[in-house]
Amino acid sequence: MRVAFIGCVEFSFRALEHIIGHTGAEVCGIVTRRESKINADFVSLEPLAAQAGIPCFIPSGNQQVEMAQWIEGLRPDVIFCFGWSYLLKQEILRIPRLGAIGYHPAALPYNRGRHPIIWALALGLERTASTFFFMDEGADSGDILNQKFLAIEPEDDARSLYDRLTETALKQVEKFVPQLMDGSFQRTVQQHELANYWRKRSERDGIIDWRMSASCINNLVRALTRPYPGAEFTWEDKHVKIWKSELAEFRHAFSNIEPGKVLEAADGTLTVKCGEGALRILEHDLDQLPEPGDYL
Repeated sequence: MRVAFIGCVEFSFRALEHIIGHTGAEVCGIVTRRESKINADFVSLEPLAAQAGIPCFIPSGNQQVEMAQWIEGLRPDVIFCFGWSYLLKQEILRIPRLGAIGYHPAALPYNRGRHPIIWALALGLERTASTFFFMDEGADSGDILNQKFLAIEPEDDARSLYDRLTETALKQVEKFVPQLMDGSFQRTVQQHELANYWRKRSERDGIIDWRMSASCINNLVRALTRPYPGAEFTWEDKHVKIWKSELAEFRHAFSNIEPGKVLEAADGTLTVKCGEGALRILEHDLDQLPEPGDYL
């Protein structure tokens, strides 16, 4: 089975590496980028293509006509599009006989759209999924090929959830690639009436408002930690990133203290009063800690 592969993020690299080394499928061409201003987890697949001796196409933008012409010349049986910022148009989708397979780390038909790992953590969800689906011209709306559910643990953050989803996805690839090869795969139509779409995250979504509850702020920190850009607050006219936090034991005596007040600062950590409860900041970009009694 001839595979044309499209992608430009860390997950794309891991999946392509796995397909080349563990599935028996022939990757006949790779579409990727050399740089990206919008993918925090960007990884170019060009070095892997060169190492494996696989032809590579590097579009400078959303050049789908040129992509279609190049991919059509590869005569692929299937396209794998894992980690790409544009919806594929019909000129590309119609090329392979088996169709184009996309990936979405969410429990489709729920939570289609942008930034599924970030929103799942920011909203405090307790479950997500690793989903491969047949692409159509919509966003994450095609028939499901393979789906595995994962619990989101309280200690999970963006890095740990990203890694667990990746490991789950690689096992799924090992299962469905042979099914695509021998024709034993199945398609499950999504229940479109259950679908919702998450929007694109903006910089404003990462700004901490200390009037929020400690639980909500902690979820925001979990959601935006590495490989993403980090949640932030302002201190002395500087933007400060928070990379790790936890809920602090909250004493009743603090209940009449305003949000944003530093309650404790020691050993590189600080505890801040929130709209409800208090947050302990464990990892941050502060050069010097505020003093207890200061306001963030």
